[in-house]
Amino acid sequence: MPPLVKICGLTTPQAVDDAIRLGATHIGLVHYEPSQRHVDLKTAAELRKRAGSRVKVALLLVNASQQLTGDALGTVRPDIVQFHGSETPEWLAVVKRLVPAEIWKAVGIKDAGTLERMQKYRGIADRILFDAPAAALPGGTGTRFDWSLLKNHRHSMDWGIAGGLTPDNVAQAIAETGAPLVDVSSGVESAPGVKDVDKVAAFLKAVAAC
Repeated sequence: MPPLVKICGLTTPQAVDDAIRLGATHIGLVHYEPSQRHVDLKTAAELRKRAGSRVKVALLLVNASQQLTGDALGTVRPDIVQFHGSETPEWLAVVKRLVPAEIWKAVGIKDAGTLERMQKYRGIADRILFDAPAAALPGGTGTRFDWSLLKNHRHSMDWGIAGGLTPDNVAQAIAETGAPLVDVSSGVESAPGVKDVDKVAAFLKAVAAC
């Protein structure tokens, strides 16, 4: 089976429809105001409802307060909560007990030590998403990490990769890492926050060929 594919940073009903029609298994909605892909909770809830059960819907949060986290999850009701900041294992454990959703944790990978440090999320996060090291914005920057860091690594949790993936390099990324899930945002855009249907199609076609 080819890897699962998450198209992240969707902001419009058309983008949701396109991603699903073209074969994405997951979509991502970003609720983080500094991001160019930010959607307010009302919009996120509408997009989540539009997707229905056709794909799994992830809501991305970054160092959100307890109040905001509760409001966001109660309003949007995603299948997955993707934490993309410096959230602690303890906080994720609290959310996991209270919310009937998968818990994903994005981790910026810069060296082999990251693979050891992320073990603190074992038994708490349902999936680790390896991304490029943190920059001015967490995710969606088009920056890739050193895929060789994952070569032959024995994973103890479900996982996936993000960061700098494009239709042109995703097959290589999968070949080098063996990733069971790939997550793309800026790599399938015509402008920041604007998904390009042809690039989305090309990305999904490249993954399907793996």
